[in-house]
Amino acid sequence: MRLGRVASPDGVAFVSIEGVDGEAVTAGDSEAIAREIAEHPFGTPTFTGRQWKLQDVRLLAPILASKVICVGKNYAAHAAEMGGEAPVDPVIFMKPSTSIVGPGAPIVLPPSSSQVDYEGELAVVIGRPCKDVPAARARDVILGYTVANDVTARDHQRHDGQWTRGKGYDTFCPLGPWIETRLDPADLEIVTELDGEVRQRSRTSLFLHDIPEMIEWISAVMTLLPGDVILTGTPEGVGPMKDGQTVSVTVSGIGTLTNPVAAKR
Repeated sequence: MRLGRVASPDGVAFVSIEGVDGEAVTAGDSEAIAREIAEHPFGTPTFTGRQWKLQDVRLLAPILASKVICVGKNYAAHAAEMGGEAPVDPVIFMKPSTSIVGPGAPIVLPPSSSQVDYEGELAVVIGRPCKDVPAARARDVILGYTVANDVTARDHQRHDGQWTRGKGYDTFCPLGPWIETRLDPADLEIVTELDGEVRQRSRTSLFLHDIPEMIEWISAVMTLLPGDVILTGTPEGVGPMKDGQTVSVTVSGIGTLTNPVAAKR
């Protein structure tokens, strides 16, 4: 199932996004339908009976997370480009829920930063409350997968020596366009484009720590709640974005997340 969250003529709703005859859906698909889900998308969703053409609604961030947990330096090549060694254990940090925005929403550049970088990533969405999850059972707690951009004020990150400020600005966690629930994440291609030029290209098979290992590590520290998001790390090729540019992150099997970049007015 492809789960989304939309602003419709009738308000904001969780939806199932469906194509014609099971065909793949794109954000501009004139035949795709958004079927309204009653209440929330966890468990077995029920439907209200209302639906809209996908082209007649606005896609929002597909989930409202209580927290966003991120895994840093999860590709050896990215660890090298950042000037460090590949970590033995997962390195985790957090972004606030207020950093989340959806497809098409602008990434706002804070005036205090001179270098704001894109970081294209696969994101995992948790489907039920869980704690101390062994890696062998990790897939039982996953709702699905979406696309993320772990936007980073790199100069702030370097200056502070820790990552909260550089990672935590409003709009610094674009998510979307939807959550794919039926997906094997073991070997997905990730591509980041800036103004149509490919800047990152890699595969999730190059993770240093795979998703079950990440969930075991994180859930040993904190309880994960339905809707919580785990960003799985970015490959090499990170770089700065400027006012007026557009950044797109594509993960195979899910789709493309596109956001304009704008200076704070």
